[in-house]
Amino acid sequence: MNQPAMMDASAKSWYAVHTRPRWEKKVAGLLAKKKVEHYCPLNKVQRQWSDRKKIILEPLFTSYVFVRLSDVEHLPVLQTDGVLSFVYWLKRPAIIRDEEIEAIRRFMNDYESVKLEKTQVNVNDRVRIIGGPLMEREGNIVEIKHKTVKVQLPSLGYVLTATIEKSNVEILSLYGEATSSNVI
Repeated sequence: MNQPAMMDASAKSWYAVHTRPRWEKKVAGLLAKKKVEHYCPLNKVQRQWSDRKKIILEPLFTSYVFVRLSDVEHLPVLQTDGVLSFVYWLKRPAIIRDEEIEAIRRFMNDYESVKLEKTQVNVNDRVRIIGGPLMEREGNIVEIKHKTVKVQLPSLGYVLTATIEKSNVEILSLYGEATSSNVI
């Protein structure tokens, strides 16, 4: 990706910060007090105790919170209790595309008890989802079993797993065009 010679210092990008274990919600609260735009996706999970079941909100990404910052706002975030460091890629804080944050937001709004798996980026079929809550999203399918499709967000290095009807997925050609014979 080519970057302009002069970058706008006030332009904001999404980054991931690494937190102390089990500090994701605390860090999100502290960032809110500092008026830092942040996102800590919370997963609704049912927990069983000996006397009851309860739905609790757990961070989807353990030990990570997303922040949207300009270059000059990095230091105050690093000085926040519970923040250990930024996530780096090629010796610079890794920038996460707005589309990927938005995809996580939509995914979390549409599904409960989301499972998260760490994965290496493997390029398989390039697909477009043609129906359902992730409609018009393109990505790489890592695995398809019966009705389960794993949707890959490459720059995050994670896979979100959702049940999507096979009829709602079409394979794209090398040029990004769908063909009617490619519907799974």
